[in-house]
Amino acid sequence: MAVRVLAHFVPGEAVLEVVAREAQWLDVRWCPADDDTTFYAELPETQVIWHVLRPLSAADLRAAPRLRLVQKLGAGVNTVDVDAATEHGIAVANMPGANAPSVAEGTVLLMLAALRRLTTLDRLTRAGRGWPADPELGEHCRDIGGCTVGLVGYGSIAQRVEQIVAAMGATVLHTSTGDDGRPGWRRLPELLAGSDIVSLHLPLTAATHSLLDRAALAAMKPGAVLVNTSRGPIVDERALVEALREGRLAAAGLDVFAVEPLPADHPLLGLDNVVLTPHVSWYTADTMARYLEIAIDNCRRLRDGKTLAHVVNAADRRP
Repeated sequence: MAVRVLAHFVPGEAVLEVVAREAQWLDVRWCPADDDTTFYAELPETQVIWHVLRPLSAADLRAAPRLRLVQKLGAGVNTVDVDAATEHGIAVANMPGANAPSVAEGTVLLMLAALRRLTTLDRLTRAGRGWPADPELGEHCRDIGGCTVGLVGYGSIAQRVEQIVAAMGATVLHTSTGDDGRPGWRRLPELLAGSDIVSLHLPLTAATHSLLDRAALAAMKPGAVLVNTSRGPIVDERALVEALREGRLAAAGLDVFAVEPLPADHPLLGLDNVVLTPHVSWYTADTMARYLEIAIDNCRRLRDGKTLAHVVNAADRRP
């Protein structure tokens, strides 16, 4: 039995090579995230969607009568209407931990870039003004090893970040839903007040939406750095812009935003003390290889009538 897949992203050559090995039974149709014409043309015959970021609404799911699995390429399923999928008997599966190594390294990359003013120095150097350096560099740039790093959320990504920055000499604090008994656990207010770098590692839920609001940002240590590689709406962006403009926070490293892609007139784009990447901290050849392995395995399970892996909703796990 062939399994028809709608892959909602543009593949590179390495991805195409991997998928081609399964061509006898896996029929993959590729669709850019912004190509709604192709998306809606393919939906009626699609059995599996390989989903990245473009939201899947209840209406989208209703338009796919043969759909049996939404396979998230990643961990967060906040862009899928999971309740609607469950109502229609569509399994929603994710890939917990598959992107953890890449996101952890991307998180540390943003920490270093923000702490060391990388983007500003790059721009000045290209303009021929990189030396002599600004004397304030020695007053404001920091070593991670001299910082206290606070991890908000303590899943697989945060724990990898902890390993990396602890090896660099940092003191590491973390918070989670309750006291986990591990060294460094703090309640959120205490963590915010005591951390030179605050790094977010949370799923987007009703409880975490705007968790870092104006009051929480004001409670952060003066001159601290905020890093977010989880989900944009966890942070009140308007309040964050104010804190960065006023110098209450020294800098931010952001890979995720409330609206993606980031609008061209967004005030974050006008700030020198912000390092921005477009939700790609997960996007490496290594993560894509892990994603494809898991996605193809779940398609094979679907073909063979076996239990699907990592299903997050109440849909029947055995097709």
